[in-house]
Amino acid sequence: MASHTTVERAQRLAQLHAQHKPLVLPTVWDAWSARTAVDAGFLALTIGSHPLADSRGAGDQEGQSFEEVLAAVRPIIAAVDVPVSVDLEAGYGQKPADLIAGLIEVGGVGLNIEDTVHSEGGRVRSTEEHASYVAGLRAAADDAGVPVWVNGRTDLFMHAQDASAVLDEAIGRLRALVEAGADSVYPVGIQDDDELLAAVTGAITVPVNSTAHPVRHDLDRFRRLGVGRISNGPLLQWALTDTVKDMLKPWTP
Repeated sequence: MASHTTVERAQRLAQLHAQHKPLVLPTVWDAWSARTAVDAGFLALTIGSHPLADSRGAGDQEGQSFEEVLAAVRPIIAAVDVPVSVDLEAGYGQKPADLIAGLIEVGGVGLNIEDTVHSEGGRVRSTEEHASYVAGLRAAADDAGVPVWVNGRTDLFMHAQDASAVLDEAIGRLRALVEAGADSVYPVGIQDDDELLAAVTGAITVPVNSTAHPVRHDLDRFRRLGVGRISNGPLLQWALTDTVKDMLKPWTP
C-alpha cells in the first residue's frame, strides 16, 4: 500500500501542473543535484535516465535494469520533500503494473514512458501498442490509489529525417496517449522549432513537455509557444559539465 506521503506528493504534482504554465521540472540525477534544485526554489523534480546513467557509469537507453534504477532513485527521492517524477525509458521490459508498483514503492509520483524499445533493438512501438501500455500504467496507478502523473513520450520527431513530415503522425500518437490516460505528453526533439512546437501545443489538450537547455533556451519563449511543462533531459548535466571543465582548466598540469 502506498504511503500517505506518496499520495499527497502525487496530488501536489497534479496541482503544480495546473498552477504553473509551464511547470519547470529540473532534471536531476543524484541527491546533491536534487537538493540543489530544491534549494534554488523548484517545487518538483524529474530524474532523467541519461544523467542518472552517466552519474553511475552506466549506459543510457536501458543500460541499467529496472531494479538498479529503483535502487538509484530511492535515495534521491528521499533526499527532498517535493514530488519527484522518474524517467523510466520504455519500461525495462516490465508489465505496466510492475512498473507502477516499483515506482510507488520508492516514493516516485510521476514517470516518463517512451516509445523507443531499447531492449528490443531500438524498435518504435506502434501508436496502438504505446497507447495500450500507457492505459495499463493508468489502470495500475488507479488500482494502487496513487494518481501517478504519466508523461507519454514519443520519439517520432527525433527518429525522422524531416521532423515536419511526421507532424500529423506524431499528433495522432500524442492524442492516442491522452485518450489512454496520459496526463501530459512529450514530443522529443522539437525544442528548437517554434513552428512544430506551436503546432503540437495547439493540437493537444494536456500539457506538452519540452526539453530545455538551462542557458541557451528562454522560458518566456516556451510560454508563448504554449508549452505546459519543461524538463532538461541531459542538458542541465551537460551544461554543468561544461562549466566545471572551464573552472578546472586553469588547474590542469
